Amino acid sequence: MTATPPTVAPTAGTAPTTAPTAGTATAGTATAGTAITDAPAADSRVLGLAHYAARGVLEQILTRHGVTFQQQVALRAAVTAENPQTPDGLVAQVRGSLKADPADIRAVLDELLAKGLLVADGTRLLVTDAGRELTAAVGAAVAPVSARIWGGIPADDLAAAGRVLALVTERADAELAALTEG
Repeated sequence: MTATPPTVAPTAGTAPTTAPTAGTATAGTATAGTAITDAPAADSRVLGLAHYAARGVLEQILTRHGVTFQQQVALRAAVTAENPQTPDGLVAQVRGSLKADPADIRAVLDELLAKGLLVADGTRLLVTDAGRELTAAVGAAVAPVSARIWGGIPADDLAAAGRVLALVTERADAELAALTEG
């Protein structure tokens, strides 16, 4: 039986694509165009390794664009919001994603304001043209890399991984809420 390779999430609005896989890998490793034949069962370690591998790739791209991971998450939240957000609303949204301290998120918003990627308009934060352009540029840079990472993973495997990861996220969020109450 062939195990499914660990997956990483697409970023910047990209969708997984398929590409052929060939060959096999040993010791749970794979190279471009190969499948993992002896992958471990999914657990916290495997999830963490996939997360940090994907995040490392993204952070290299973000560095080339002069933005941090936290800044990109906050800016993307502002760009994709239906309506302009208040600082508190944006902090809450980003906190839901990053599980970060609100004071740290406010500092990130201040950085985005200083860079001219967001601008205050009364009680709301608006994304500037520069902020939208940066988000589009990062998305364009991430898209081909994401396609190579996700390529060749069958849709059924992606759907199963999505279901498992959604459940893990739900349970971890509940545990975090219990740990931080009182």
